[in-house]
Amino acid sequence: MNHLKRSLLICALLSFTLGHAQDIHSGDALLRAMHDRYQSSWYRTLTFTQKSTNYKPDGTSSAETWHEAALLPGKLRIDIGPATNGNGYVLVDGTATTVKDGKVSGTVPLVNMLLVLGFDVYTQDPDITAKVVKGEGYDLSKLREDTWDGHPAYVVGADKGDLTSKQFWVAKDTLLFVREIEPARGDARKLDDIRFADYRPLAGAWVAARVEVHSVDKLVFSEDYTDIQANVKLAPAVFDPQQFNTTHWEKP
Repeated sequence: MNHLKRSLLICALLSFTLGHAQDIHSGDALLRAMHDRYQSSWYRTLTFTQKSTNYKPDGTSSAETWHEAALLPGKLRIDIGPATNGNGYVLVDGTATTVKDGKVSGTVPLVNMLLVLGFDVYTQDPDITAKVVKGEGYDLSKLREDTWDGHPAYVVGADKGDLTSKQFWVAKDTLLFVREIEPARGDARKLDDIRFADYRPLAGAWVAARVEVHSVDKLVFSEDYTDIQANVKLAPAVFDPQQFNTTHWEKP
């Protein structure tokens, strides 16, 4: 009888697992699954020091230090160089503000898809995420399976063999965002192939400690994160461009 109960339990668990796996037939369903997997455990704030490296066609490279803070969903601040320089960006709910020498120098509408797909998706209503992703031109009706870095992955927005349409890739086992292909911001004729790598556990969730941007099959930019902290208390003023020069969280 015990063996029978055990067998029935195993069958029930397998049916439950397979049933839920089969529910993911669209990009909308995948975004919802990503949210549901981590909604109760994903951190709400994140800070880190970033080494930003540009790789030039002649084989040389240059690097600078950035300091970043995020309040999820939707808010990101980047300090470029020492905080005392007052240079950087503030992204708040789809609007990007440039700060130079401590003063606002420009504001433009901007959706950062890496923030949306790598972080916001796990903390906000999936219907909101789906609306943003659709609004940026990703076809959520297209979903297929592929392999990324030797592991099964979902691909949203492109058919098999299509590496030019806007698309994003998500690891099937962890439901973590791993890749996005989109037109380059500086030149829409070119494509950026952006990859999240070196995932590490963080505060009950995960963080990719390295981001790579490839263009024409070459690495053109990378980000490497250190001093990564989650659930740090951040004052609202941190994300106020008008207070950029007077509100900091970074180490000197």
